[in-house]
Order: sequence, then structure tokens, then C-alpha cells
Amino acid sequence: MKTMTTLALSAALTAGSATAENRIDTIRPDAPQLAGYGELAVGVTTRVFTMTDQIDVANTGAEGDIARADRPLTVEIWYPALENTVLGGSYETVIRDGVTKVMLDGYATRGAVPAAKGSFPLVILSHGYPGNRWLMGWLGENLASKGYVVASIDHTDSTYADQGPFGSTLVNRPWDQRFVIDQMAALDDGIGALVHAEATAVIGYSMGGYGALVYAGAGVTQLATTYEWGAPQGLLQRNMVGTDEHMGLRDNRVKAVVAFGPWGNNAGFWDAAGLSGIHTPLMLIAGSVDDVSQYDAIRGIFDGATGVTRHLLTFEAANHNAGAPMPAPRESYAMSEALGWAPFEHYADAVWDNTRMNNISAHFVTAYLDLHLKGDTEKASYFDLQPNAADGVWAVDENGERGEEHTYWTGFPNRTAAGLRFETKVVE
Repeated sequence: MKTMTTLALSAALTAGSATAENRIDTIRPDAPQLAGYGELAVGVTTRVFTMTDQIDVANTGAEGDIARADRPLTVEIWYPALENTVLGGSYETVIRDGVTKVMLDGYATRGAVPAAKGSFPLVILSHGYPGNRWLMGWLGENLASKGYVVASIDHTDSTYADQGPFGSTLVNRPWDQRFVIDQMAALDDGIGALVHAEATAVIGYSMGGYGALVYAGAGVTQLATTYEWGAPQGLLQRNMVGTDEHMGLRDNRVKAVVAFGPWGNNAGFWDAAGLSGIHTPLMLIAGSVDDVSQYDAIRGIFDGATGVTRHLLTFEAANHNAGAPMPAPRESYAMSEALGWAPFEHYADAVWDNTRMNNISAHFVTAYLDLHLKGDTEKASYFDLQPNAADGVWAVDENGERGEEHTYWTGFPNRTAAGLRFETKVVE
């Protein structure tokens, strides 16, 4: 019933908006059970949090002094709003070329009054390299409607508009994530009153997934600190396994991590010691033909994170964009003179529909966070699945009663789990 209500709302918003060409909030009729929006109204606001006197990787050379500068992080915050909030709004941003302006249409209301009461777990969203805070905005809106406060970061030196050297992303990602948790926990306004930072999840895509894994305990190898194309002067050692600085990242507030197509294992950034250091429950989401982070390397993370129970959701035949990026804005379809290719490729997959993947991801992420951040143990049933969805049997009679032979994926309508795999490994 909630899903149908959301569909009706989305249709109404689309019909009533003259600019509704780039919707990020669509729920398809074939979406799994937990994909739809929740019962809460959603507000959105933008804040800037500044890390003072930080190592400035972008302006540090191979030799000489280590540059330092303030590091501003622009953050989009989605939060539960007052019940009578009129839903719907737009976001102005740029696409992958860093130049072309677009409007995105969504579910949340800019500047809505925060809910009068409640304590809601915190979720951090961390984009890829490059990306921006709206790349997973569809998930931010969706989770806020279900009782979460969501903070999505524009990582300095890593956005479409300010893309800097890769080494800055390597060094700063987990520290950016932790700093934003600290800042959200310290808010003393109406939004801050809603934040329960002691129950936090970090969700990252690609390099955001890299940062989340480092934050969760996966210190990088010594080899990773030596790459010429990486961070200069050994600055990545702050994230290296066994160092005091990396050990200082440990954070008991973080109760769950979700990593979409995490980059790093494909380039030797982790070994057995690093991966076994992951101490936070982990769900990986990937495409089976990912040729950026490399699917086999992502499976290596799944196999090597022996210290936690972990899951791997696989979109068969999908590439690196599996599950995380919003639907490609219409403006991205055209060839970009700045890039030499159509930015569409940055968002879309050649086989899967983005909205379909987003809906499936929202379903699993909702169940995962409800289980680990809210203690909703009933959500564990959504992970007790046939590993290969194609092996599931649909045995439901005309009254909706399941037969003994029914083994179809929980929460998925008949014929809708095709092309998916879900695997679990427990602590070894």
C-alpha cells in the first residue's frame, strides 16, 4: 500500500511540474517491497562543514614542504519533516562534465521544518571520483522518508566541478566521512535534535566505498602508499594497516557499511591483514562485469573480510554503475566537448535500467539499515535467500498463501528477481 501511495504521489508530481524531466524519486510498479518511500515527509537543506588546517594533498609536490589548508565540505542533508509538509522540490547542479547545468526533481522539500520529535539514525553518503552529493540523492530522500537523517558529502578535490589529483581522494575519504559524522552529531538546531549519531551507517560508491572500507577497519597495504600516481611523500600512510593514525579511525558509532562497487582491491590496496581488520557489518553491491573496480576484486573483499558477517548483492551483466548512480539526466545524453564522450556513460548501464537498480538497492539497503541501526530483527528474513534468484520457486495461490515449495526471494513480486544473486558469509 505504501508503494502504491508513493507511485501515485510521484505521478502527480511529474504531471504537475513543467521541469520534471530528471526525476530521481521514481518507484517502478515492479519494485521490491521495501523500495517505496516511507510514511514520513522529507526536508532537505545544505550545510558547509570546514576541516581546518588539513594536509593539502592537491598542492603538495613529490618533494618539499607539505602544504596545509582548510578543507570545506558541502553537505546535502535529508531529514524527516513535519507531517503537513508539501512534498516535492528541485536541485540545481552540474553533470559529469563539470559545466552543464541541470535541474533534478525529487521528493524532498527545501527548508522544510524538521519533525517536532524523534531520534533517527544517521546515514553518510559518499560519492565516487568524480561525483557530487546528488549522485545518490535518490537514496538520501528515500531513507529520510523511512526515519533516517542522511548527510551526502561533496568531497573537496573530487567533485565534477573541482576534480583534483587522485591522491587527495585516497588520503581524505575516510577522514571526510568521520568529520561529517562529528559535525552532524554536534548540530544544535532542529535537525541536530533528530540525529542519533550513535547509530550511523556509511554508504559509499566506488571511491566512496574505498573510504568506507578504510573507515571500517581495512587499512591499506604499504605498497599502496608508494604508487607514483597516488599520494605524494607517503601521505597515504595515515590509512595504512597497523599505523596509529589508521587505528584512530575506529568508530563504534558506525554500525553498518554499504559499499557499491568499491575501488581499491583491484590495485593492491588491501591484503589479507587489511581486509580481516574490517570490524563493521558489511554489504557489498556490484555488477558482475565491473571493469573499473573489477568484479573479481570486489569478490576478493567479500571473501577476505573474515572478521564480520557480510553480504554481496550482484547485478548480473551490470558494469561499474550497478545500483548507485541516479538515472542519467537528459542533458547527459549529448556528446560533451569537455570530455570527448557523452556523460550519459557516467551514470547508465548498458544492460540494466538505473531506476530498476535504484529500486532494488533501496530495498536491500532499507532492510540492512533497519536491521543494524534500528534493531529490527524481522528484517533479517530479507537476507535469507536462495543465492541465485533464478533458482527460486514461486508457489503462491490465488489467495496469496505460500506453498511449502515457495522459495522465491522475500519481498520480490513474481518474475522480478531475475538477474540477481545474493550471497552471505559469516564470521570465520
